[in-house]
Amino acid sequence: MFVCVASRARDPPSTAGTAAAHVGSGTIECVDIALLYFDGCPNWQVAETNLRVALNQVDAPDVAVRRRLVCTVEEAERVGFLGSPTILLDGTDPFPAPGAVPGLSCRVYRTDAGLAGSPTVEQLVEALGAG
Repeated sequence: MFVCVASRARDPPSTAGTAAAHVGSGTIECVDIALLYFDGCPNWQVAETNLRVALNQVDAPDVAVRRRLVCTVEEAERVGFLGSPTILLDGTDPFPAPGAVPGLSCRVYRTDAGLAGSPTVEQLVEALGAG
């Protein structure tokens, strides 16, 4: 699902012909955002809240965030789920974890304050292309 959002400037798209682009450049942009998680993870709600705050900060409060519950190790391997929560922007994980293997586990993110169970708002703003 691609969701298009018009930012304040309401300029015509500068990337005509492309399937999706990141928010934050003052144009109408499309971005597919998925939040992957598994039941029992205490951090996916924090990630969703941080993502909503980040989207507000880049003037894209109406962008939809798809939630995807990952239930099996096989599904985790199939979708490249590196732990809960995993955020995908246009199908790409903006927080690469070299050496991580797919599975049903909690994920840890490196932040300026140390390790955390979710990316910070600032990290998400940067990942959205507006940082």
